[in-house]
Amino acid sequence: MILVTGASGFLGQHLVELLSRQGKKVRALYNRNQPSESLQQLPHISWQQCDLLDVYDVEEAMQGIAKVYHCAAVVSFHPREKEKMLHFNLESTANIVNEALLQNIQKLVFVSSIAALGRSEEGNKEITEEEQWEESKYNSRYGLSKHLAELEIWRAAGEGLNVVIVNPGIILGEGNWNEGSARLMKVVNNEFPFYTEGINAWVDVKDVVNIMTLLMESNIQNERFILSAGNFSYKEVFTEMANALGKKPPHIKAGKLLTSLVWRWSMIKSNLFGETATITKETASTAQKKAFYNNGKLSEFLPHFQYASLQTTIRRMAKRFTDENNAIP
Repeated sequence: MILVTGASGFLGQHLVELLSRQGKKVRALYNRNQPSESLQQLPHISWQQCDLLDVYDVEEAMQGIAKVYHCAAVVSFHPREKEKMLHFNLESTANIVNEALLQNIQKLVFVSSIAALGRSEEGNKEITEEEQWEESKYNSRYGLSKHLAELEIWRAAGEGLNVVIVNPGIILGEGNWNEGSARLMKVVNNEFPFYTEGINAWVDVKDVVNIMTLLMESNIQNERFILSAGNFSYKEVFTEMANALGKKPPHIKAGKLLTSLVWRWSMIKSNLFGETATITKETASTAQKKAFYNNGKLSEFLPHFQYASLQTTIRRMAKRFTDENNAIP
């Protein structure tokens, strides 16, 4: 049996759907975010509530498990979530790998992030899997939490656990349009006027889960891989989304001063009205940064894999977004 943590989250949902289609028997874990009715009806998937910070819950959940996909994480760029995120992402991973070692798990695939590779002051430096974490004002708290979690994965590898780490870029795909990267589609649909010229790595959620299953079923172990369809500017991505939705693309360049004003206003609205902040200080800083990631290593290990194009991914997202919003009475 396969274990998937964070199975009701954005990435986890896509993963269990794929594993279900493949006929894999899966124990899908969730905590507070209960799976939708459609997810509960997936064949071959058994759902179980589990607190990954509770070692007894983890021990029970991992009975009879052969392989583990560890997707669960707190993802937040809000200052008040910092300690919660650092604690959960580190401790949940430690609990999972400790039990995996006790249970002689065959293999574990861990979902990290390009943020765990760190960001340096060298703007044009190409980042690879060999990048060593360095303390920097450009690193996010989320990146730090994932870096610390990776250290737990490598510790377990040193103790005999077969592991693979994936470091996806910003993951695009269908999901809850009020959360995470899927929320970008909603923001663009509302014709948010600002753009930055920052550059980052982007990847389709369907590609991420496909790669994860390919790596799990391969003989590859104790490696990590940057997952990226390419490095694109935020302006390029937002403009592509606007075109796919038939909306006006962003047209006001946001420099550092304007961006600082926008994120402050966004945080004020969030605190006053309880809305999810569209932009925080960390996301504003990231959106100004030009970071280039090399995705060549995966091609060496999985030479037949081809990423979906950015345009293909966004057009699929836009269709689902439009269909779902048109269906709302």
